[in-house]
Amino acid sequence: MKLYFCGGAGEVTGVKYLLEVKISKTKIIRVLIDCGILQGGFQEFEQNSKDFPFNPQNVDYLIVTHAHIDHVGLIPKLYRDGFRGKIFCTEPTKDLMGLVLYDSQQLLEKESRKRNEELLYSQRDVDGALKLVQTVKYGTKKKIAENVWFKLNDAGHMLGSAIIEFWAEKKKIVFSGDLGNAPSPLLNPPKQIKDADYILVESTYGDRIHEDQNERRKMLESIIEETYKNKGVLMIPAFAVERTQELLYEFNELINNCRVPQMPIFIDSPLAIKATQIYKSYPEYFNKEAKKLILSGDDLFKFPGLKYTQEVDESKAINIVSSPKIIIAGSGMSTGGRIIFHEKLYLPDSRNCLLITNFQVKGSLGRQLLEGAKEVNLLDEVVPVRAKIVKIDGYSSHADRKAIFHWLERFNKPVQHIWAVQGEIKAAESLAQLIKDHLGIPASVPQIGDIVEL
Repeated sequence: MKLYFCGGAGEVTGVKYLLEVKISKTKIIRVLIDCGILQGGFQEFEQNSKDFPFNPQNVDYLIVTHAHIDHVGLIPKLYRDGFRGKIFCTEPTKDLMGLVLYDSQQLLEKESRKRNEELLYSQRDVDGALKLVQTVKYGTKKKIAENVWFKLNDAGHMLGSAIIEFWAEKKKIVFSGDLGNAPSPLLNPPKQIKDADYILVESTYGDRIHEDQNERRKMLESIIEETYKNKGVLMIPAFAVERTQELLYEFNELINNCRVPQMPIFIDSPLAIKATQIYKSYPEYFNKEAKKLILSGDDLFKFPGLKYTQEVDESKAINIVSSPKIIIAGSGMSTGGRIIFHEKLYLPDSRNCLLITNFQVKGSLGRQLLEGAKEVNLLDEVVPVRAKIVKIDGYSSHADRKAIFHWLERFNKPVQHIWAVQGEIKAAESLAQLIKDHLGIPASVPQIGDIVEL
């Protein structure tokens, strides 16, 4: 069996791993794990238009860990280039993936027209790809060929996210996908896997420790109170799927328990609004605490002062609402979406605050702001940055260094090798060194193009 690192190696986004499995003397099947878009600046995004390092027509199966764009964003391009195999994922992932891919296609089409470039993929490609999807329940061991199985387990990263156990050629490989940051406001902790011969583990925060749950809520509470006192605007660029819903849960708790002053709160993201409706459809995927609140009659995503702004006119009307106010909008890395219109308007005012709660890739506007940029280019204008820029790592939906290590150290069977993936080089190398030093397991950071014989 061969493992090809086609993306997500030495980088956080653009996740793609290909397995070649020999099922007889003459027959090989090819299984792709995720097919994500590379995010960042223009230079990174240009890589997405390049040919895949494999022939999509020869791929038999695609197994998807979860519906974030860096894991699913190139699936329609895979279809465009000839893939007609089966796509496996959980039911919530199927619903969220459709939402994310149609939204992505519309954004890509606008960008292609603006730059007069070839379209990365069409709506027809999204339609075709989604018709190939078959859903699989957590914990079901599914056979896809002779002596080849896989199982999806709850990763706790976002609704429907999965850790993949894969068996073939008398070996077992575990793909962590993105491991959740437990305890999550909404989701269960990542499922503990018992054994593996090989593991590909995420390392987004492989060199960092998050604030604990109580600390992150106190920080959020303090930022809200400061915004109210300053009569300012609190902007939160947030991923439409998972981060927005977790923040809504936190605001619901703070407001219902009278821990923060009431002020208008806007969810200014059509994608997040639609994703929230999907979340409401799958309460069985929530953790015990969230389920208990729902049973008590609490609508986790509705509370006094909250307004969902679906239409453009509603979004523009936010600007005439008096401060203090809170705006949660996409994109989560400030690379597009409605948040950039608010940032253009409110970043120059020192009374305002931009709160970052998710990872920011190199090259993104969010990363520039996080690293202290005094001015940024927004909508073809140079905008001074006088607003306070704050980050709370504790709201990340990625496990930190300590949690990843704890998950790995509980594997029973001696593991032959661990690859630290889906992280920047520094974070991945730090995690790999920790694994070698404290678990005594061979560990390394692969690069794109690496091929390993298992």
